[in-house]
Parts: sequence; structure tokens; C-alpha cells
Amino acid sequence: MEFQHSDYHNIYSHHEPVLLKESIENLITDQNGIYIDATFGGGGHSYAILRKLNKGGTLIAFDQDKESIKRNFIKDKRFHLFHNNFIHIRDILNQNNIKKVSGILADLGLSSLQIDDPERGFSNQLNCPLDMRMNQESSYSAQNVLNECSKKELFNIFYEYGEFKNARKIVEKILKKRFQKKITTSLDLINLFFIHGSFKRRKRFFARLFQSIRIEVNNEINILKDFLLKSSKIIRKGGRIAIISYHSLEDRITKYFFKKGILINKINLKNLPFRMIHKKVIKPSLQEIIRNPRSRSARLRIGEKA
Repeated sequence: MEFQHSDYHNIYSHHEPVLLKESIENLITDQNGIYIDATFGGGGHSYAILRKLNKGGTLIAFDQDKESIKRNFIKDKRFHLFHNNFIHIRDILNQNNIKKVSGILADLGLSSLQIDDPERGFSNQLNCPLDMRMNQESSYSAQNVLNECSKKELFNIFYEYGEFKNARKIVEKILKKRFQKKITTSLDLINLFFIHGSFKRRKRFFARLFQSIRIEVNNEINILKDFLLKSSKIIRKGGRIAIISYHSLEDRITKYFFKKGILINKINLKNLPFRMIHKKVIKPSLQEIIRNPRSRSARLRIGEKA
């Protein structure tokens, strides 16, 4: 492999991959197989996968964020990176005459590079333009959601994606504000709400609020369902899929699909495509959480193709 130690250090100085050991050790069953990193991000998981593969192995990675593509430091003949959303996984494989793969990894969280860049508008800790597009070539941003979605659409976003019981009150505040002035920055949005109680409660409220909008902007739930279904058709028997999620909605969808073949009232498969490798969800260790607090909410589930 054509890596320098400094390259290895750099990826962790900017973005430490979550549940790295647990996900890679459970994913790799064939060191000469073809693997997919569906969410390249900072490159940490891809780097670790390549270290586990033999010379005959192949890794295909996807990322819809052009900044992640630009920052790619991996120079390896076994590695192929595509600027694409993983929803196009079957198209890319077909174009390269690949019918089956040995495993797929998807880390559904944001990278630290995305969160810490104020111009991207993902963080509720910074005053920045409301954007939240993972694919910057998309024309649909957080500002479009907040200023153009109907009352019913906004209710569904906050009720379903943020699981807010008081979604109607949240929507009313947004509608009232945007009637007076367009909502354009994170501070515009945050100042609409006064949350009683502890700092922890306020932090959780705004995390869920921003999460709801981000999911809508990037169509994350529908893409995850489509991805799970497509993955079940391209992983070879005995191959594995590892999904790292960061909120209950994503984790619940993954869990039900692995255990029952159900995609939340949409598709109910008669034959289960995967079997669960671990009965209980895998969570970060206390040591990892201390080292990387952003890993706290991460949940890893592993499925093996039946």
C-alpha cells in the first residue's frame, strides 16, 4: 500500500472514524473479496478496510460530498472512489461488470469536516447560513425547507424525523417568523425557541430540530430504505453489511429490516435477506466516547446475507 504514516495520522486529526474496530472486524469475511464503503467521508473506514484486504481484494467507495472527494488521500490500485450517492450503488457496479460483493459498510453520520465548516450549515453550535446539503450540487437546502414547505409538510418533517410530540407548536413559530422575515441562518432558527430546563434538554431539542431538517434536505430515510433493499440483492451469500446510525429512526429501520425484512410499512419481504450477527446493538466503548464525544449516539448493526 502506498501510505505514509503522516497520511494515517492526518485522517484522525480531522475526523476519527466511529466504531472502527468493531465495524471492520465484523465486516471482513473474505480478504480477497470486493467491498463497498458507501460513505467515504474522511476516509478512515476505507483506510482500515484496505489494511485488512489482501492484494486480490477491492474496495469501492462512494461519497456525494465533493469536499470529501477532494480530500481523498488514499493512493491504492485496489481502491476506487466515486462522487455519487450510495443510492446509485447498483448502477456503478453494473457499469464495472460487478454482480456481487462480499460486504458493505455505511456510516450514516456527518463527518467532522462537515460539522465544523460553518459554511455548510449543519451545526447548531455556530451561527451560519442554513444549508445542510450533503451534496452541494443539490438545489434544495435547509432554507428551502424552512421558508417554502407547507404547514403540513413541516409538521410531517418534525413529527416523523425529529419525533417531536409538539411538532405543531414548532411549525407555528416557523410560519409566524417566515411571514415577517425569511429564515436564513442557524441563529434565526434558534432564536425562535426558548427551551425551559437544563442545558442537556436544550442541546437535545436543537439537535433533533436540526436533524429533522437535515434528513428532509438530503432525503435520508427514503435513501436508507432503498439502499438496504439494493444491498440485499448485491451481497453474496455469507457476505455482510455493517450500518452505523446516529438516531433512533435510522437504527429502527435497519433493525426491522435485518430481523423481519420490513421497511417500515413499505415493503415486507417473505424471505429474510439477512440474519443478525449480534442480538444486541453495538455501541461505542466509554474510552471511545471520551476520546471522541461525537461517537456517543452511534449504533452499529451487522447483518449476514442468508
